This record gives sequence, structure tokens and C-alpha cells, in this order.
Amino acid sequence: MPESGSYGRLVSIPALSPIQSVDTYLLLGLAILFILLAAALVGAFMLRKMTRRATSLRQLLELADRLEADLKACRARLQQAHAVMSLNPDLPAASEQEADHAVEAGLRALLQQRIWIRDRAPTASQSELDTATRDMDQTRERLQPLLQALGQAQSELDSAMREHIRQDAGQ
Repeated sequence: MPESGSYGRLVSIPALSPIQSVDTYLLLGLAILFILLAAALVGAFMLRKMTRRATSLRQLLELADRLEADLKACRARLQQAHAVMSLNPDLPAASEQEADHAVEAGLRALLQQRIWIRDRAPTASQSELDTATRDMDQTRERLQPLLQALGQAQSELDSAMREHIRQDAGQ
């Protein structure tokens, strides 16, 4: 407790020597520098995370577009092959209907994936996005050999039809 009569008197603070004030400013500067460096590191980490997320979303949407194009190409090739082979192109054969159902099922599954992307992707974890991208990529990889085989079969069918037409024209 202050002594009586000391109220109102200014208490003097000892002045810092020039070396002590330089040390204080140096420490303050280093503390500010450390804080700025930490903020920059946190910012860089967050930017990297956002960039990775945006890249994953873009890749997922591109894969969905490619898979849809592949499925539609498959459907068109199947329809063309069945039209060439059919005696009556107006009546679809049972195998054509089965193939069409399979392609339609693939397109419906893709639609469900697009709905998931629309509804859940903005809040999905990076792991969920990576899993969805990997699954869609694997689906495309499984479809590619089938599309190539279908293209080869279509080419062979076209060659056989041309040969058949040449033979009929030669008689």
C-alpha cells in the first residue's frame, strides 16, 4: 500500500539504455517477422488444399463428361451394328434391347454420380473426392477395351457387308 502523502506524485521509470532499446526493437521485429512467416505458411497450406480440391472437382467433372461420351458412343455403335445385322431394322432384336438396357443403366449410374457431385462434392472430404475420381476412372478403364472391341467388330461387320454386297452385285 502506498505511503500516505504519495498520491499524485509521478513515479519515474528508469530510462532504457540505447543498447537495451535496440534489443527490444529487435525482439519486437523478430516476433512480428515470426508471426508473418507463420501466417504465410498457413496461407500457403490453405491455398494448396483449395487448389487440390478444385483440381479434384475439375477432374471428377471431366471424367464424368468423358464417361458419358463413351457410353453414348457405345450406344450409337451398338445401334449401328444391330441395324446392319437385323433383317428388319424397325424391330429391335432381344440382344439389342439387352445392350441398350446395359448402356441406359450405365447412364443412370452416371446421373446418380453427377447428382452426388452437385449435392455432396462441395462439402465432401478430399478423401471422398479422391475415391469418387478413382472409381470413375476405373469405370472408364473397364469400358475402354469394350469400346475398342466393339469398334473392331463394327469394322469387321462393315467389311463383311461390303463383301456380301460385292458378291451380290457380281451375280
